[in-house]
Amino acid sequence: MDFKQIQELVKMVNKSNISELSIEQDKFKITIKQKDNETQQVFTMPATPIQAVAQSVPQVAVSAEAPKAPEAKVDNLVTIKSPMIGTFYRSPGPDKPSFVNVGDEVTTGKVVCIIEAMKLFNEIESEVSGKIVKVLVDDASPVEYDQPLFLVEP
Repeated sequence: MDFKQIQELVKMVNKSNISELSIEQDKFKITIKQKDNETQQVFTMPATPIQAVAQSVPQVAVSAEAPKAPEAKVDNLVTIKSPMIGTFYRSPGPDKPSFVNVGDEVTTGKVVCIIEAMKLFNEIESEVSGKIVKVLVDDASPVEYDQPLFLVEP
């Protein structure tokens, strides 16, 4: 069955009150369904030619990386990462000041934030000494394991 014959079948189904038309010839099957004044076409062809076409299509690798920002000073920065899944808090309470802010000096063992996991509040301590360059997570937002929280310039 060629393309023009299929087009003629679709036109005839559109003009008539037929809701569904199925035609089978050897290894070729076509079903045309009409629903709410819209025509839906379903084509089924033999599996072997379709597999041959699918195998002959070249595969293209797509990279989902975001464009990289200039990394002038990023090379020497150290990242403080989340050791667990939970909710990130910058301060010990809603009316309390943040543990650290951008520009603050931190030492090894200083508490930089709290992560709440299963109603337990876990203090996260800095593993490096240096100056906080950037806070990467918003207050009271969920974090994943190993997610970067702070950038520190040693």
